[in-house]
Amino acid sequence: MAAKPTIVLVHGFWGGAAHWAKVIVELNRRGYSAQHAVENPLTSLAEDAERTRKMVAQVDGPVLLVGHSYGGAVITEAGDQPNVAGLVYIAAFAPDAGESPGAISQEQPPAAFANIAPDSDGYLWIAQDKFRESFCQDLTSDEALVMAVTQKAPLASTFGDTVTAPAWKVKPSWYQVSTEDRMIHPDNERRMAARMNPRKTIELAASHASLASQPGPVADLIETAARDI
Repeated sequence: MAAKPTIVLVHGFWGGAAHWAKVIVELNRRGYSAQHAVENPLTSLAEDAERTRKMVAQVDGPVLLVGHSYGGAVITEAGDQPNVAGLVYIAAFAPDAGESPGAISQEQPPAAFANIAPDSDGYLWIAQDKFRESFCQDLTSDEALVMAVTQKAPLASTFGDTVTAPAWKVKPSWYQVSTEDRMIHPDNERRMAARMNPRKTIELAASHASLASQPGPVADLIETAARDI
């Protein structure tokens, strides 16, 4: 039996690597001990992609890149490295060349768009009292409170950063749609998934934070990809 690939997890806006906590535990339970979770600065797509590339470069052997939310744009940009064997998108952006997360969102604005506001330094935040209903309505109030208080705001300019050469055009991909997503319109997720012609697409009745609310099914998709590559 071939060795399992190393799984590199890439978080999105308004959170950090710890958003993957439940998926990490679930994958480890299934024997995927080689895991890394990138901590991106969320300052620009170029800088976040470079941070992810550096993590991938530390791995000897095949890598399965998994991106949540804006992390999907990061793996799309950073997934061109030769040891990246596949890409998994979890309720994520998957821009084409010249596209940005912001432009995709403007096509079909998400339900919680009005709950995002900039601060005086140019960082975007989800209002704390609106965080649960916007990002993770299917988590407990305590879990949502922790996410709201520890949210990691991106620079607003990052929304406009465009992808250069999308890795999903040359690497195998898998996609999970969150049908109750209020941060990325579910129809935008479906459209992005369809055009990349993924090996498998699943839909979960989940919030944007499907990686936290449904770690089992998310891990199932990641495991399917890991076995396939």
